[in-house]
Amino acid sequence: MGQQILLNIMIAVVWMFLNSDWSPQQFIVGYLIGILLIYLLRRFWPNDFYLRKLWSILLLLLLFLSELLKSSITVIRQILRPKLNVQPGIFAYNTELKSDWEITVLSCLICLTPGTLTLEVSHDGQTLYIHAMDIEDVDELSNQIRNTFEKAIKEVTRT
Repeated sequence: MGQQILLNIMIAVVWMFLNSDWSPQQFIVGYLIGILLIYLLRRFWPNDFYLRKLWSILLLLLLFLSELLKSSITVIRQILRPKLNVQPGIFAYNTELKSDWEITVLSCLICLTPGTLTLEVSHDGQTLYIHAMDIEDVDELSNQIRNTFEKAIKEVTRT
């Protein structure tokens, strides 16, 4: 992935050199031409096309923002109710993520989402202990984490 990005930047610089114009607009045009060339020659690279990974990162960010908005609205509704109707609790979440980086990202995404907090990660890194403001069904909450954050993290980190 890094080689493709570097090559793309080099193509943009060559484009600027050939046009004798060192403006940001020419760099962008050269960069877009580089993207097109790298995409056309993608079968010669051992890695996947690097914009695919960038797209996965963008989707993970959008997913986080969506979950942040939904959980914020839920927390605000709970706060504004005259009678608090929540079932807080702690549950163990078993993850399929392997690397420390993946587990750290998952833990941070859970902590940054209002109403949930990662309390601890087991020594083997396979179990996260999560506090949730309102737990109706542990399996449903676990499946929600697995089908949103964990799935998106796998798309970013694995080919």
